[in-house]
Amino acid sequence: MTTLNERLAWRYATKKFDATRTVPAEKLERIVEAVRLAPTSSGLQPFELFVVSNADIRAKIRTVAWDQAQITDCSHLLIFAAWDDITNDRVNMMFDLTNDVRGFKNEGWENYRQLLLGIVADRGTEANYQAAARQAYIGLGAALIAAAFEEIDATPMEGFDPAAVDEILDLKSKNLRSVVMLPLGYRAAEGDWLVNLKKVRRSRDSFVTEIK
Repeated sequence: MTTLNERLAWRYATKKFDATRTVPAEKLERIVEAVRLAPTSSGLQPFELFVVSNADIRAKIRTVAWDQAQITDCSHLLIFAAWDDITNDRVNMMFDLTNDVRGFKNEGWENYRQLLLGIVADRGTEANYQAAARQAYIGLGAALIAAAFEEIDATPMEGFDPAAVDEILDLKSKNLRSVVMLPLGYRAAEGDWLVNLKKVRRSRDSFVTEIK
């Protein structure tokens, strides 16, 4: 059986996708579900996921993303968009959802709700957005691992104009801001300069410090 770490050693930031191949719906759904299940601070899930297969939309995004071909050649483009602010309504939405799903109210949980409402109010809009954006990267990590497990190639991308992508996807009306993108698909081995190069990572000794 292939291990998860073997899959992670297999994956790399794909530079050229095979535009003729499509990720099967069931594999795509498992990757999306991994993002939905990803942990977030206080369970807020302060970001949303856009799965873009529309060719015209992806062509527009490519023009504001350094003309990176992966955006149009991939099978599906995932875009992680964070809340533009962690508002009272959004905090209460998630706390109320928790109570509804679990079927009861917990005094400690309700006390934490009030504490968190005070924290986000004091922090302010931009700091709240930055906090939400960091949570989106947890979702990105889950997507990368899930894609590797499914043997789907993926390339995380920050190289784009977020304001322009926000406009293309009308994110401002949804009170969201684009953070990071992840094309999914299958590598085109013959046209990818990186495909056969060894993965480079620091040694365990230089990367890990054990404090006992």
